Amino acid sequence: MIEKPFLEELGATGWSVVLALLPLAIIFMVFQIFLLNLPRKDVREILTGTLMAAAGLFLFLLGVGIGFMPFGRAIGAALGALSQKWLLLPAGLLLGFVTTWGEPAVRILADQVEEASNGSIRRSLVLYAVCIGVSVFVGLGMLRIGYETPILYLLVPGYALVIIMMWFSEKSFVAVAVDAGGVATGPLANTFLLALALGASAALGNQDPVLHGLGLVALIALAPLISVMMLGLLIRWKEAPKKFRKEP
Repeated sequence: MIEKPFLEELGATGWSVVLALLPLAIIFMVFQIFLLNLPRKDVREILTGTLMAAAGLFLFLLGVGIGFMPFGRAIGAALGALSQKWLLLPAGLLLGFVTTWGEPAVRILADQVEEASNGSIRRSLVLYAVCIGVSVFVGLGMLRIGYETPILYLLVPGYALVIIMMWFSEKSFVAVAVDAGGVATGPLANTFLLALALGASAALGNQDPVLHGLGLVALIALAPLISVMMLGLLIRWKEAPKKFRKEP
């Protein structure tokens, strides 16, 4: 017999997918009737693609709900129980990188940046910059949990650095960095990494998980702002001697 919690998760996931996609489908049909007037073949293809996306989103979210969240909490609890709290740093570095590497929204952004820039900003550079930035801040966030450091000690200097870097960065990299901060906090980060932090905080015993476990997503959103703009500054620094040599 199927357990009730699984059935509840099944229903909740299905309803969330309906709430997410049904309004878009209705808006499309309204535009189709009054403005677009697309051929029936195109309408069928769009609606078929929407159904396929709904099915894929349902399976993805269901897998995240019944797999990633318990898995992340279990790993976090195991890490939080370690006597050597410094081990939270390398564990956070590794898990932050691989989780962001598998984030679908990050890969889509990297592809779109390469396409919009006509290949001048390569997909791999954006992908590695986002992954490395998130990796560093997840490591620091896990270390913060272990040593009960207030999150403002990371957020305030981080955003101060972002404001300073914006003055020296190219506008294109600032725009990419802002979007990267949004896509990095995708479904994997908001499930696996957040559950990881909550599990580690709960395992320490003397902490309030709400106070110390939450807040990691804010650090993940901050990380690409710094790493992508830093990538832009490195590219400018590397290309500056070439431009100087070309000048008469």
